Amino acid sequence: MPEPGGAARHTKPTRRLHQVVIRFAGDSGDGMQLTGDRFTSQTAAFGNDLSTLPNFPAEIRAPAGTLPGVSSFQLHFADHDILTPGDAPDVLVAMNPAALKANLPDVPAGADVIVDSDAFTPRALQKVGYGTSPLESGALDRFNAHAVPLTALTTEALKDFALPRKDADRCKNMFALGLLSWMYHRPTAGTETFLKRKFATRPHLAEANIAALRAGWNFGETTETFAASYEVPPAATAFPPGTYRNISGNLALSYGLIAAGRRADLPVYLGSYPITPASDILHELSRHKNFGVRAFQAEDEIAAIGAALGAAFGGSLAVTTTSGPGMALKSETVGLAVSLELPLLVIDIQRGGPSTGLPTKTEQADLLQAMYGRNGEAPVPVVAPRTPADCFDTVIEAARIALTYRTPVFLLSDGYLAHGSEPWKIPSPDELPDLRQQFAVRPNHTTDDGTKVFWPYKRHPDTLARPWAVPGTPGLEHRIGGIEKQDGTGHISYDPGNHDHMVRVRQAKIDGIGVPDLLVDDPTGDADLLVLGWGSSYGPITAAVRRLRGEGEHIAQAHLRHLNPRPRNLGTVLARYRRVLVPEMNLGQLSTLLRAAYLKDVTAHTQVTGMPFSAERLATTLREALHAR
Repeated sequence: MPEPGGAARHTKPTRRLHQVVIRFAGDSGDGMQLTGDRFTSQTAAFGNDLSTLPNFPAEIRAPAGTLPGVSSFQLHFADHDILTPGDAPDVLVAMNPAALKANLPDVPAGADVIVDSDAFTPRALQKVGYGTSPLESGALDRFNAHAVPLTALTTEALKDFALPRKDADRCKNMFALGLLSWMYHRPTAGTETFLKRKFATRPHLAEANIAALRAGWNFGETTETFAASYEVPPAATAFPPGTYRNISGNLALSYGLIAAGRRADLPVYLGSYPITPASDILHELSRHKNFGVRAFQAEDEIAAIGAALGAAFGGSLAVTTTSGPGMALKSETVGLAVSLELPLLVIDIQRGGPSTGLPTKTEQADLLQAMYGRNGEAPVPVVAPRTPADCFDTVIEAARIALTYRTPVFLLSDGYLAHGSEPWKIPSPDELPDLRQQFAVRPNHTTDDGTKVFWPYKRHPDTLARPWAVPGTPGLEHRIGGIEKQDGTGHISYDPGNHDHMVRVRQAKIDGIGVPDLLVDDPTGDADLLVLGWGSSYGPITAAVRRLRGEGEHIAQAHLRHLNPRPRNLGTVLARYRRVLVPEMNLGQLSTLLRAAYLKDVTAHTQVTGMPFSAERLATTLREALHAR
């Protein structure tokens, strides 16, 4: 029985494992995301490496007990370095028949399946098309199935709290969390503290949830249903020394924006409109006024980016966040930012499309929109993080580019990175780049008659960036707007030659952005096949490549952070390999760009299921490519 605060005593045999994949699944109202998040936090505190995959229904609230309303949370944790949330769960916790039916096809034979037997009523079974209960039909015979009356056990544990039946039933997710915490030796003190904080104004609910958590732990320890518990030791060698915390991609982006503002010595201004899966960034940044952050929720996507661009004109580190549909609405103002040559971060958390598409599912299909989704020649740098923690570093890099070169910059994350999480080594401030820029404070040009004037489009010789003049600076008044500017003076110009010049200069500025060379992981140096990825495909690709190298295969891997401009050595890298395969969650957008730019016959491996790549399936694809004649 756990002591107050979550200390544990185990009396049953303990088996040691190297890694486990657990999936919690239930109705939208069953608290599966909270349960998974708390188990993840406990696992991070224990010291395991981990990777998560929350999976939400697309509907705000689908009918209870139906397949469209199933919500799940998958967690992969290990005593070694891991890269993905796992291909298939070793343990499935299903809170109702819909959760079981939706997730059972992913569960391998022999896995543990824990179900709330109280939820398998005739009406619930009928809703999802079960003619006979799978608990009785033999459908679970190939699994290590445990039918546990979670609801009844929870209400019995809480009978002294005098809660309404509905409120008591809602604590069953904490009972399930306690049971799984016992099974895998997870510390629960942090969850108890979390519950006290969450229900600070309703302490009786905090105590009820804590009682349910402890009851679940005690059930695992005392019942004959579970003969043993399992231990996955901390990943002692997976991490360099340092201070770590668990972090999601959207939270890492939020912290990265705050850090970028501090390192640039600029206020951060976010102009945003809520949209799945980007809204978390707006929610988080709105909490940090003490760091000079101003978060503005606009009436629509167009107003949001307009406000952000105005803040950039006023001297802020300006940001707008969105997803694919919002990107389309923002395109005209992005073009204006290109013409004005002002720093602006456009963060696109990609999701399934087109149109409203799959709001809660992941995709990488906005690359071509980011590259070309504007009228005229309007080049914009594009960067993409590869893991949830990498979102922090990538948004700082995006800020560096935007501020140094006076340009809008696209950052392409996606739903998988946004809501997934992993351990993150917290950097010290002096490890972060110095992003400070000088505002224009005096005239910068002398006319033929000796008059000193301010030319808003007189460029830096190295970066081609124009000066950044904050409105109200005496003597630096200049015209602003979307009509073509005269080189140097910034006056309105319809001159054909000037327009040709300005288009080419804006393109040259983007082409000249300094980005690191592409690093290739080719241990043997004689690989025939290069696997090239971008964005969130990094984890599955790397996991698949590791598996093949473990089989003795020679295979090279590289991953792009900078998609525009691309690393200058990319053409040389592509030419070095006879075959290049590009996995991406679209119909081959990066592959199309690479073929056009480098005349290399790259092979696209595509997937648009709304889910990330499976490492095992990707390994099969790479294995076939290696041995293809």
